[in-house]
Amino acid sequence: MTERTATATAAGPEDGFPPGGGGGGVVSPGGGGNGDGGRAGDDAGRAVMAAFGQAMKTLRLRAGLDREEFGRRIGYSTATVASYEQGRRTPSPRTIDKADEVLAADGLLCLWKEQVERAQYPVFFQGMAALEKEAVELVAYDTLVVKGLLQTEEYMRALLALRRPPLDEETIEQRVTARLARHDIFERRPAPFLSFVLDESVLHRPYGGQTVLRGQLEHLLLIGQKRNVEIQIMPVNREDNAGMNGPFTVVTRKDGKKFVYAEAQGIGSLQTDPEQGVLAAARYGIIRSQALSPRESLELIEEVLASL
Repeated sequence: MTERTATATAAGPEDGFPPGGGGGGVVSPGGGGNGDGGRAGDDAGRAVMAAFGQAMKTLRLRAGLDREEFGRRIGYSTATVASYEQGRRTPSPRTIDKADEVLAADGLLCLWKEQVERAQYPVFFQGMAALEKEAVELVAYDTLVVKGLLQTEEYMRALLALRRPPLDEETIEQRVTARLARHDIFERRPAPFLSFVLDESVLHRPYGGQTVLRGQLEHLLLIGQKRNVEIQIMPVNREDNAGMNGPFTVVTRKDGKKFVYAEAQGIGSLQTDPEQGVLAAARYGIIRSQALSPRESLELIEEVLASL
């Protein structure tokens, strides 16, 4: 099995995992915690955002618009426009389209959309973020925190505030924005199949306080009612648990190829070896069979919520 660094996978879904689904694997150093990443990834993303912001500012000045008027035309405040131009905030693809139209940029800003979207994520997570957009199936087992795709904004902020060494406010905002953007997977059509198994202990960890936890549990109940989503809980008293080696995610692409992603202690690993994908999917199937059923799991979440 071959290995490639984070740099090799930074360009997107086709770098590191060929369309034909060749063998090999990708092991990418970075920060942990649902795609949070390390300083190198943050710096790379900031460089892209700074370049985009400068391009937007140049085009705005060329159009003879001050920030207030430009913001009014694209539907944002002067302060938000400033944060875009200074590379401190990531605009959505729709915002970039609108800015390009208002500034009569003839597509110059739109050319940045893919790079800006990718820059939201640390280098090591960019491949996984791209795979989530292509997934026809995504299954995940988590043991310490609620899966990033299932997190509320308040829960995200609580987790990021706990990081040591502490993160600066700009980094926190960037990561919250990026994680929230990934929630689009729940609105996609055709809808992918999404399955999550959470260790029961996650339901009792009051990151950010009881109010934050209560909101997170309510969100799980809401998401768990979607027809394409199944949420299951692995009881802490289970004697058999095939997930004893820790959390992982398996993404299946339309072509049938499976990818395995895992994070631990600041290291993110994206496996592209077909054999590893098959084995991880089989392991997840066993974990699902050992966990509570989706209905039993939602009932347990309701019980925990009622006890708070």
